[in-house]
Amino acid sequence: MTRPKLQSKCRGFVGENLLTILTLIGVFAGGLVGFIIKNSTGEWSKREIMYISFPGEIFLRMLKCLIVPLLVSSITSAIGGLDLSMSSKIATRAICYYFVTTISAVILGICLVTTIRPGDGAQIVTSERSEKTGEEASKVMTPDTLMDLVRNMFTDNIVGATLQQYQTKLEENKTATEPLPLNMWPFKESKRDGSNVLGLVMFSIILGTTIGRMREKGQLLQDFFSTLSEAMMIITSWVIWISPLGVAFLIAAKIIEMESIASTIQSLGWYFLTVMLGLILHGFGTIAVIFFLGTRTLPFRYVAKLSQVLATAFGTGSSSATMPLTIKCLDGMGIDPRVTRFVIPVGATINMDGTALYEAVAALFIAQFRKVDYTFGNIVAVSITATAASIGAAGIPQAGLVTMVMVLDTVGLPAKDVSLIIAVDWLLDRFRTTINVMCDALGTILVNHLSKKDLQSVDRLNAEPHELLELGANGHEKE
Repeated sequence: MTRPKLQSKCRGFVGENLLTILTLIGVFAGGLVGFIIKNSTGEWSKREIMYISFPGEIFLRMLKCLIVPLLVSSITSAIGGLDLSMSSKIATRAICYYFVTTISAVILGICLVTTIRPGDGAQIVTSERSEKTGEEASKVMTPDTLMDLVRNMFTDNIVGATLQQYQTKLEENKTATEPLPLNMWPFKESKRDGSNVLGLVMFSIILGTTIGRMREKGQLLQDFFSTLSEAMMIITSWVIWISPLGVAFLIAAKIIEMESIASTIQSLGWYFLTVMLGLILHGFGTIAVIFFLGTRTLPFRYVAKLSQVLATAFGTGSSSATMPLTIKCLDGMGIDPRVTRFVIPVGATINMDGTALYEAVAALFIAQFRKVDYTFGNIVAVSITATAASIGAAGIPQAGLVTMVMVLDTVGLPAKDVSLIIAVDWLLDRFRTTINVMCDALGTILVNHLSKKDLQSVDRLNAEPHELLELGANGHEKE
């Protein structure tokens, strides 16, 4: 190959992947700068860390601003553009994929933690801040969390769902002469800040199904949501150019905020390695096998194309905030928008493989550390609860800490033991979010592959005569 041709190819590669390269540089630069500052200067105040994270915070706020309009318009337009039988086929395939991958992640996590046994002999020293966070997270009951999950699915105010989520709040009875069990505490209905993603997804699915059944009468609404979805994607294409800078500052600020890195690694090193090994094996083993069985192709070339999305997921620690970028990237790969705009928003809400694996490992790790024996029945209960809890962690950073309390309760451990793993939770949160996003994207490609013939038949059924000729010509070309 001559030198001019090589230079031309290199320029072409850099031009096509410039944003991905810049984002990866941002991830490594943020980590490097964070470690240098952490090790070369004294302790930073919260205000100084806030100054460092400010550019990243602005980027994260811009992404989060797109979540609600994109989620509602994408799901509604995707389902509204298909008939009921086609929508149900895509939904069934997606949910089966989510179920299989989540159960596989939990089983893998349990196998690793029972084999490696990272909790045996661990010496964990918790900080005052960790203990305070654990104390706050422990003031919840598993039945309340599960019922709140269902209540949020069926929201009583769709406008309010864009701003707040329902939460049952326990109030300590300070007049009691002796400590009362949690089920004796008074409780009240409350709202906490943050979009009710589950409620919005459920409403969008029902609205999209209704528009699809209305046919011509619902066309105006269908056009509105399709146009809104397209507008959100254009805004996303502007916002993603800030991602290298935003990701770099977010990671640098988080590393500076860490307590002693050496003591954290010393006390929780085996636990961290167990979770990381599980995430790697699940992401590049289990999911790769499922993807290959469904498509007869290996997923690694698709993962390479998702590099920029995965780097952003690592930087933000939120699958919901990464959703606009994931949709845009899959559109660029030629995935049918009707599949992408349904599977990705739903996956970002309910498909949390990394979280399920992490919670199963964490519960049994704490049981080993506390020298609490667990039976096969406990392990089965942990599997079921970790799966349910991962659905409840609706795409927000470190939501796993709250749902972790449900899993600890299953093994009979005190909820405040969450404080034992808080020191490394922020970092593991970013790795498991990356796996969650990768799983959602590969699942979308898999569902698109399995639904291709069905989608083509729908296109033929709805096409005008001149469009049928174009579809036929395209079909012959592909063959």
